[in-house]
Amino acid sequence: MPAVRIDKASFSYKPAGKKRLNSLHTDAEPLNQVEGNGDLPAPTTLKSQDIYYPSTTSERAAFRTGAGKAVTSHQWDVYDFVRTIPIGRVTTYKDVCVAVGGSPRSVGNALRNNPFAPYIPCHRVIASNFFVGGFFGEWGKNDKTGTRCNQKLDLLSSEGVNFTKTGYLVDVDATIWKG
Repeated sequence: MPAVRIDKASFSYKPAGKKRLNSLHTDAEPLNQVEGNGDLPAPTTLKSQDIYYPSTTSERAAFRTGAGKAVTSHQWDVYDFVRTIPIGRVTTYKDVCVAVGGSPRSVGNALRNNPFAPYIPCHRVIASNFFVGGFFGEWGKNDKTGTRCNQKLDLLSSEGVNFTKTGYLVDVDATIWKG
């Protein structure tokens, strides 16, 4: 199915209070280990040498973003978890925060500032009501200035994850992943 372009004016976002489906998958798909670094799973879209991703405590303490900021321990936890989401699957901001702590908003803030994209596939995290959610700080109809939502949809579509024309996940049972 080709990527569906969404007219931001047509989004009908409903708060996360909407009743959640009970038939979510809880099986994790196996990932290969990075050679020489057995504690982190291999990236799902890039070779390990394509991007620098600190794995030791000392490397992480020394790492600074392009803006010169340190990455917090919560952000590292989010990135480590999101890194394990397999191609063709998505999870929710809420499920990430259940796995690593914090709140869905803190997870969203960590992913908004993800210096390791696409190695850390932040595009694979969606809203709890299965709406496509945000991408690089834009959230559906609430941000009428950019096109990041369509970029997220294109990335997910290329991985076989599809959404309705109003921005909701098509096949929840086959697509949702819990780590």
